[in-house]
Amino acid sequence: MTRPAVLVTGGAKRVGGAISRRFGMAGWHVVIHYRSSGDAADDLARQLPSAETIACDLADGDAAVAMVGNLAERVGDWRALVNSASIFEPDDAAALDPDIGARAMRINARTPTHMAQTFLAKARSMGGRRVINVTDQKIANPNPDFFSYTMSKHALGSTVAMLAKAHAGSSDRVYGLAPGAILPSHDQSEEEAEISHRLNLLRRKTGPEEVADAALFLAHGWLASGQTLFVDSGQHLLDQDRDVIYLAREGDNA
Repeated sequence: MTRPAVLVTGGAKRVGGAISRRFGMAGWHVVIHYRSSGDAADDLARQLPSAETIACDLADGDAAVAMVGNLAERVGDWRALVNSASIFEPDDAAALDPDIGARAMRINARTPTHMAQTFLAKARSMGGRRVINVTDQKIANPNPDFFSYTMSKHALGSTVAMLAKAHAGSSDRVYGLAPGAILPSHDQSEEEAEISHRLNLLRRKTGPEEVADAALFLAHGWLASGQTLFVDSGQHLLDQDRDVIYLAREGDNA
């Protein structure tokens, strides 16, 4: 294979799907990871010039690490790992749900960190390796809603600088990519999303294609390692008391 390769976790649908598509159309070989969206992953792979699909439940950290190790053995120029997959379940600061908290920390933080470590230890690349951890603008603009999710994204975000320093002096790069509200989530309707996704400084909706473009930009490694790129129309610069889902429902458009 002469194409550089990228593994996109959660790469079959939503923002992950947009990232997979952007890399594929830019000439990369895309490994589309999925847990249960096999049909969507296969359909997307057929649309791209060079792609394959791979199934793994990221709740099983050992299986995820083995997946990375197996890919590293057979992919000759594996340049980028995009940790995009995550779960987004509701709890809040007044009542953290232990089960939700454990799942969020495992799937959103611990497993992708182990995957990144394995990738940096074993993957072969002719142009340096890139880890892109998808976090959330909540790491700069936190609120009490979706408490376990936010905690897990803070945990994942903290690994960016640590992994970058651990690989300083090499051609490898470790980045964070922090989107804002992009697509309807949780129990939102399209109408609610239209309102909530404009609760940012620019009063505009940020598209999944913008996040995908940012991921491809980071994969080239032009920024210094350890940086986090926010793609949220300025939402992270605000101080919002609640998640925008609830701000929109409460009629708070500030």
